[in-house]
Amino acid sequence: MAMTYDQLSLAIQQYTEVDEASFVSNIPNFILNTETLINNSVQLPAFRKNVTGETTIDFPYIDIPVDFLSVFSIAITGYDTAGVVTPTEYKYLLQKDVNYVREAYPTVSPSGEPVVYSIFSNNAFLLGPTPDKCYTLELHYYAYPPSITSIGTSWLGNNFPNVLLYGSLVEAYTYLKGEQDLLQLYQGKFDQGMMLLKQLGDAKNREDNFRTTQVRDQVI
Repeated sequence: MAMTYDQLSLAIQQYTEVDEASFVSNIPNFILNTETLINNSVQLPAFRKNVTGETTIDFPYIDIPVDFLSVFSIAITGYDTAGVVTPTEYKYLLQKDVNYVREAYPTVSPSGEPVVYSIFSNNAFLLGPTPDKCYTLELHYYAYPPSITSIGTSWLGNNFPNVLLYGSLVEAYTYLKGEQDLLQLYQGKFDQGMMLLKQLGDAKNREDNFRTTQVRDQVI
């Protein structure tokens, strides 16, 4: 059964039997901490996004989206010469370490069509070689989804509400310094839900992935 933020917040209070003001004010933090743990542990297709952008001539960096979690692929889809945009076949860039890109392309010149990229910092990709034209890129990436605390509903709340609930209860009981047997019970319930979630995200939806560098667990 799907669960909204209001329903989740109420369930946390009912399970803990605590409705004291300072505890209730921390419920969004319990949920946010749980969402962050889930988002950084499982790669779900529902969290993928696509954006397009353009490179700058003789500049090797492109911006990373603010909601970026991890990269799935970067491809060149076109280029601009003298104000004319020319479409091209998808040309996927290979992900490499920053050291590799710096070693293979140590200077801005000579430049050319990028063939590799790396995550240079928390807000920029590094391309190699440095673009010689204004290339159109398509970035396919995993994004941090909007929190159920801010929009009232979420994919997790609709599809795996038990994972959100028991993860939030672990956070809540840690905050309350609650009974260890209940804390262990909720932790076990959360771990069971996470196992099913990881089976969906990292196994059942990954059997035919072309890139072996993507997480791919065995389906149980």
